[in-house]
Amino acid sequence: MDSESSAAAGLLAALSRAAEILAELHHPFVRSQPFSYFFPPAGVRTGTAFTLPDGRELSFAVSIAAANGEFHVDGMVSVEGDVLLGLPRKTTSSIHDGLAVLDDYAGELAAPAGRLIDQQLDNIV
Repeated sequence: MDSESSAAAGLLAALSRAAEILAELHHPFVRSQPFSYFFPPAGVRTGTAFTLPDGRELSFAVSIAAANGEFHVDGMVSVEGDVLLGLPRKTTSSIHDGLAVLDDYAGELAAPAGRLIDQQLDNIV
C-alpha cells in the first residue's frame, strides 16, 4: 500500500473511531442522533446531537479538514451555537498527527458528556 492509500485508510479508521465514541453517548431522558457530514473544500465533521426537552440542540462534534498542506482539527460541545466546551484548533503538517489529535478530541468531548447534558437539563427546570 502506498503512503496516500495508507493515509486514506488511517483517515477512515480514525473517523470511524471518533464517530463510534460520540455515537455511544446517551442519556436516559434525552433523544440523540449521530451525524457525519463533509464540508468544503476537504473537511469532515462527526458527532452526536441531543434534542433537549425544550427543543434546543446540544451537539458534541469533532472535525478534521485539509487546507494548504496542513490538517486542522477542532472539537466542540455547543447548544444552539453557544459553545459550552471548545477545544483549541490544532494544526498539523502530518495526517497521522492530525488523526491522533482527532482521537484525543473525541475522548475529551465524551468524558464530560453526562455532566454537560445534566447541566442543560437543570437549566430547563
